[in-house]
Amino acid sequence: MSIMGLKKKQPKTFKVKVITMDAEMEFSCEVKWKGKDLFDLVCRTIGLRETWFFGLRYIVKDTYAWLKMEKRVLDQEVPKEDPITFHFLAKFYPEKVEEELVQEITQHLFFLQVKKQILDEEIYCSPEASVLLASYAVQAKYGDYDPNFHKPGFLAQDELLPKRVLKQYQMTADMWEEKITAWYAEHRGITRDEAEMEYLKIAQDLEMYGVNYFPITQNKKDTDLLLGVDALGLHIYIPDNKLSSKKSFAWSGIRNISYSEKEFTIKPLDKKAEVFKFYSSQLRVNKLLGTVPLHLGAHVSPATILQLCIGNHDLFMRRRKVDSIEVQQMKAQAREEKARKKMERQRLAREKKLREEAERAKEDLERRLYQLQDESRLANEALIRSEETADLLAEKAQIAEEEAKLLAQKAAEAEQERHRLEVTALKTKEEKRLIEQKMREAELIAVKLVEDSERRSKEAEQLKQDLNEAREAERRAKHRLLEITKPSYPTTTSYSAHPPADVGDLNLESGSFKFDFKDTDMKRLSMEIERERVEYMEKSKHLQEQLKELKTEIEALKLEERHANMGIPTNETMEFDENTYTPLSNLNLQSVTAKTQVAFLEEL
Repeated sequence: MSIMGLKKKQPKTFKVKVITMDAEMEFSCEVKWKGKDLFDLVCRTIGLRETWFFGLRYIVKDTYAWLKMEKRVLDQEVPKEDPITFHFLAKFYPEKVEEELVQEITQHLFFLQVKKQILDEEIYCSPEASVLLASYAVQAKYGDYDPNFHKPGFLAQDELLPKRVLKQYQMTADMWEEKITAWYAEHRGITRDEAEMEYLKIAQDLEMYGVNYFPITQNKKDTDLLLGVDALGLHIYIPDNKLSSKKSFAWSGIRNISYSEKEFTIKPLDKKAEVFKFYSSQLRVNKLLGTVPLHLGAHVSPATILQLCIGNHDLFMRRRKVDSIEVQQMKAQAREEKARKKMERQRLAREKKLREEAERAKEDLERRLYQLQDESRLANEALIRSEETADLLAEKAQIAEEEAKLLAQKAAEAEQERHRLEVTALKTKEEKRLIEQKMREAELIAVKLVEDSERRSKEAEQLKQDLNEAREAERRAKHRLLEITKPSYPTTTSYSAHPPADVGDLNLESGSFKFDFKDTDMKRLSMEIERERVEYMEKSKHLQEQLKELKTEIEALKLEERHANMGIPTNETMEFDENTYTPLSNLNLQSVTAKTQVAFLEEL
């Protein structure tokens, strides 16, 4: 076996992990790839075209460095790990973000990086500006504020303010959230990219924005200083004050920057001006300097400082020149894209407005529908009640109709009764006239009967007197007859020669004949008197019965008339007969009342 066969076969690829501000990516790279190959792969992957702001940074042996584009990746002092970790970060900052940042992805990456630097206190920010920036960050994340959706506590899990600001004021998380939400509510209608741009426009005015700080010493003395490199030039700070520079050199006023054996030389454009020299410190930055960026806690390569100076100077000069074709195309595309997005946003805004109007109309219609349903339900209930009422009214109407019929019938009956009463009244008047006439006749009869009674009484008295006289004459006749029949003839002769004057027409030729004649005549007279007495008693009895019936009928007639005056109808119908008296009201016996007549007849 040859010696070559014993050697381990070298791999043709190596793995790389690239960490951006919002993602992590892994790539398999060829061994021969340069830094530019890996950088272009990352830019293509995330869709970034403004590549001149960014770079790949790595840390090895507590020293951070930027990956060089012209050298192979594995030939640089990258970490010996698998996969090799790089951070895709903004290396250079624009002077005016709204003019230089064209792509949204570029703007978004800057927004995330600057936001992290503020929260990590690498960039100082006042409490007021921190709250305002936090409100734009919330707008970029959550969109428009909706009190129905964004309930209190919805920012509890978000890191929005630097810890220094939170410790500076004795305020609770709810109080900070209330302040941020008050600003957040005013950003309604701002899109995510607009909110991020507003965030960067405020942040770029901060003193520490876009400044990379490096510890240096001046004139080989132990005087510690800070070198600040940003888009406008170089600045010299004292460690205790990184907000205001002690001395500044604008890129437009620098003629040359040179580096030799740890010594940096800044030559101003004005040849009469003093040349500034400084030395890069190899020691770890003193912790007494306060909170410093991550890279200030590591050893810094002088080559790194020189790279940043050259890159910022090139960008400074590039901004003062006409844009390249690529940049012009990018800006034109960006303008078109912005115009398109603006139109899209306007369209979406119109659609949103129309949708909101449609939703409001829908809500109004639904509310109206519910109202109509309620009204319909109420109307149905009212209809049911109306139907029930109608049925009840129909039933009542039927009952009323029946009652009307009954009343009509009763009215007809009443009319008939009235007519009958009128007829009855007429009949009553006629009856009254007849009964008065009959009463007058009865009175005449009663008077006649009284006269007859008196006459009969006189006749009876006369008859009694005659009877007594006859009896007395008979007694005398018998007495005389006895006297005559005695054997004393002289007496008889004298009696015969002189007959008594009382005998009158008696024939005394024979005593027995005379006696028989008187006796027969007396019997006949007695029988005639008895017959007349019986006949008179029958007539009196018959008259009493008629007067009693007349009294009863008069009482009934008075009762009927009383009922008629009280409005009580009576179905009693009285018929008149020629031989009987009919009841009539208001009888007026002119001379003798019925009661007197009855009493008189009872005496008889």
